[in-house]
Amino acid sequence: MEGIQVRCDKLQGGVIQRSRLRVWFIRVCSSIVLWTCLVQLVTVSELWHSHFFLGISSRIYHTNQSPLEAQNELAQPPPPFLPARNYTSNGFLRVSCNGGLNQMRAAICDMVTVARLLNLTLVVPELDKKSFWADPSNFEDIFDVRHFIDSLQDEVRIVKRVPKRFSRKSGYSTLKMPPVSWSNEKYYLEQILPLFGKHKVVHFNKTDARLANNGLPLDLQKLRCRVNFQALKFTPQLENLGQKLIRILRENGPFLALHLRYEMDMLAFSGCTHGCSIEEAEELKQMRYAFPSWREKEIVSEERRSQGLCPLTPEESALILQALGFDRETPIYIAAGEIYGGEHRLAQLRAAFPRIVKKETLLVNDELQQFQNHSSQMAALDFMVSVASNTFVPTYYGNMAKLVEGHRRYSGFKKSILLDRKKLVELFDMHQNGTLPWNEFSNAVRQVHEKRMGQPTHRRVDVDKPKEEDYFYANPYECLCEGTKCDDLLGPLNSSQIR
Repeated sequence: MEGIQVRCDKLQGGVIQRSRLRVWFIRVCSSIVLWTCLVQLVTVSELWHSHFFLGISSRIYHTNQSPLEAQNELAQPPPPFLPARNYTSNGFLRVSCNGGLNQMRAAICDMVTVARLLNLTLVVPELDKKSFWADPSNFEDIFDVRHFIDSLQDEVRIVKRVPKRFSRKSGYSTLKMPPVSWSNEKYYLEQILPLFGKHKVVHFNKTDARLANNGLPLDLQKLRCRVNFQALKFTPQLENLGQKLIRILRENGPFLALHLRYEMDMLAFSGCTHGCSIEEAEELKQMRYAFPSWREKEIVSEERRSQGLCPLTPEESALILQALGFDRETPIYIAAGEIYGGEHRLAQLRAAFPRIVKKETLLVNDELQQFQNHSSQMAALDFMVSVASNTFVPTYYGNMAKLVEGHRRYSGFKKSILLDRKKLVELFDMHQNGTLPWNEFSNAVRQVHEKRMGQPTHRRVDVDKPKEEDYFYANPYECLCEGTKCDDLLGPLNSSQIR
């Protein structure tokens, strides 16, 4: 009996052991299946992210647009995301943009185009944090980075960071350099592309005006436009607040956006002190000398003003708007930062046009608080309002004025009055010394600007002086002729009435 019991115990132990092995085997197989499913789900979700979910969010965005906004979107429908382009990358292009928002925006468009030309992988651009404004914003704080990557995937591969194997921790040293300004495709193909064969990663530490205005193939010019007008969307937070500003302004009828470039940094940089006190002029001079990159030989403000190199003062701006026929009931949105001299310097302009507003007066503090101390994000709000305005008037032809002008041309050649400051200074001085009566002054101002309204025109080309050519992003006419003969669109009969 005892032997039988021992055999039974052994048999029972074997059964238990086999049962444990079976349970262990089932758990292992289940784990493998679960991990396989998880990997498949992650892969599918990545594919759906750009095509399905973004498609839904895009449709929701368009559903919430106003009729006028929807009409504008119908005029320029965004293209659907196309399949990713399959190519062998020649290396990674890192870029550090320099300057303000619109200077960086144009540079980003250029760098995408360079990456496409050289079959590179572009790393999401780094934005300037060391300029006068010291804005800590990253790319994703201003632009919709997912849309930027996905909307260009059929042209160029864009990643958020360089792979770890090319990092400094891995002992890799990246080549840093600024490309030559206003360069054409030959320069990039013959001098820049070979560098990637040796270094694999090249870091452009300056990116403004590194691509020529003219002489580039049509497909590259159109890609610059595609990045500018379609891929570079502001973040939803900025878009929503910008659209709110536009809705508020439109409730009171047509409005004018005045880019009053009379901020302290502009005056210090340019050396323009017309209308300032002796103390203010000295303050601006000291500020200019505090920045090594702004220093130059002694600037004579009145000489620079007579050459048309100074922004208009608020007082001069008031006279010009009156001469152009805008009445005192015209709503005017001041697209600018803090005006030098504050409300004191705005007094004459406000007396002539009492319906002056700014983003700070149209929105409550809580709405703007998240964008305070972020100059590029605040500039993005002014940019959106300026593009949407019925009339746009910049008092200085800087980067924002040029980029807004280009967007308004792209939106149907909306009126942008581009002031001839050199001629205006002559007219101002004659009017103020009594030699040019108001009626003659007003007629002269109108005549000077009859063909400076942002109407269709060719870009001015000067092969020997590319800096003096018309800027591509102010007038990208290669992108404005779909379905129309460019010769007809850009013909000589393109003047427009002021009002």
